[in-house]
Amino acid sequence: MSAEWHKSTYSGGSNDCVEIREKPDGADVRDTRHRAAGHLSFSPAEWCGFLRGLRGSRSRLQ
Repeated sequence: MSAEWHKSTYSGGSNDCVEIREKPDGADVRDTRHRAAGHLSFSPAEWCGFLRGLRGSRSRLQ
């Protein structure tokens, strides 16, 4: 688990996305274009639930 900010490889070179920083106590999310505006923090349970929801919605779209 990296404490560095990173973008999804799916975003390509675009700045129209969010950056994620995963850490032992959850994850932080910020807007790539407005980094100075701060970030949202999520607990491990919230972050895992969000990821499960994304994976579930992706499988329903295929």
